[in-house]
Amino acid sequence: MIKELARSAQPILESPYVRRVRRNHGLEHATVHVLAQYVPNLSVAGRSDVDGFWLMGDLSTEQVQRAAEEALRRMRNGEHKLAIHPSCGTSLLTTGVMVGLAALMGSIGVRRGALQYLSRLPSVILLSIVAIIFSRPLGLQLQEHFTTLGDPGNLQIVSITRREGRGLRGGKIVFHRVQTREA
Repeated sequence: MIKELARSAQPILESPYVRRVRRNHGLEHATVHVLAQYVPNLSVAGRSDVDGFWLMGDLSTEQVQRAAEEALRRMRNGEHKLAIHPSCGTSLLTTGVMVGLAALMGSIGVRRGALQYLSRLPSVILLSIVAIIFSRPLGLQLQEHFTTLGDPGNLQIVSITRREGRGLRGGKIVFHRVQTREA
């Protein structure tokens, strides 16, 4: 079903702007996969756009450079599945929407009062668990067919720059900007 929807959306998904964002998103995920092989207990977040992607996490520029270059090389050599990551925002959003809808379904028919809502809690929990179970493969399929592209095409890494900032609690936050272009 997801493949059919993606086929219908091809004019949008293959437009130059969207294709570039999807390629960068795929390279971002592949870079995180490679980083996870080298960095124990990796904690990183990313965000992609038409000109590249950002990684937020306490990493050295050398680690990011090595991982991004290896990820791009491996994707060019056919490892297109590196573009799919279980912790992607697409998967998290899919889970959130499905659990929200499950909770809504579980409360259909409740008139008023906390006791009526509490009486539905077991049903809401069961429906939410089912939603979580089905949302994982659905989120991965949505990534594969809509939000990422495993084929990097002629994508090239132009530069990687490091920036530091302060978090809400005053701690250091490290950002890396991976700038890309199409040859």
